[in-house]
Amino acid sequence: MRTVRDESGRRYLLVKQSDESSLVRDPRTGDERYLENDRLDSVSGESPLETSARRVSSPVRRILTAVPNDRALGLLIEFYDRGPVPARSIVSAYDLCESDLHGLLAEFRAAGLIEERKIAGERGYGLTDIGTDGVASLVGDTEE
Repeated sequence: MRTVRDESGRRYLLVKQSDESSLVRDPRTGDERYLENDRLDSVSGESPLETSARRVSSPVRRILTAVPNDRALGLLIEFYDRGPVPARSIVSAYDLCESDLHGLLAEFRAAGLIEERKIAGERGYGLTDIGTDGVASLVGDTEE
């Protein structure tokens, strides 16, 4: 299997190829169809598995790569439910040691999921738009 694209730039997974046409799968929907070979070009440098992963929204993929365990996911959900939280409150409210908490916050900031905020004059953290969109998708709070 490999990644191909049509003349419009839309990417597909090449499932099967014959002399004149190819069976391709749309990674966003999973739908399969035949396209003429002369309408398709190979995409170099992109794994078919990366192409398949595009079925999941970019914000959710960011969360999946940044969250190592349920406690970390729970922390993101807390930011989603509570909004921006002062750093001092985070340390005292949750069962994370300070070094684990700082590690998670650094990982989430590097992934673009949270950002530093001022809350009542104190340093704190809140979700970015990407973080909010990702958590909303995971918890089922998306608008249809």
